[in-house]
Amino acid sequence: MPQIIILPNEEFCPEGVVINADKGTSICRALLANDIEIEHACEMSNACTTCHIHIREGFDSMKESDETEDDLLDKAWGLDPDSRLSCQAILEEEDLVIEIPKYTINQVSEMH
Repeated sequence: MPQIIILPNEEFCPEGVVINADKGTSICRALLANDIEIEHACEMSNACTTCHIHIREGFDSMKESDETEDDLLDKAWGLDPDSRLSCQAILEEEDLVIEIPKYTINQVSEMH
């Protein structure tokens, strides 16, 4: 069972956290199942960038992103070479270290 190490993020997990998740689960679902309320405005349908994350360690163990995800990531705030949409990044065997960006682009957010 792979572990996801989430680096500190003042909104979602100020101290950082380590969670266990099943292989084959999306990172987004694993975070939500562990009470880390990452945004996912499109309900994990690969149609927005609100669940954008950086995979700081373990990136190469993941399956490659598809063209739709890549096109969406081009619009994400703070895009890095290790960026993925957490709803599309499926856990394999290897542990991951992820960072949730401080900002996200959410055209429908009512949080001001």
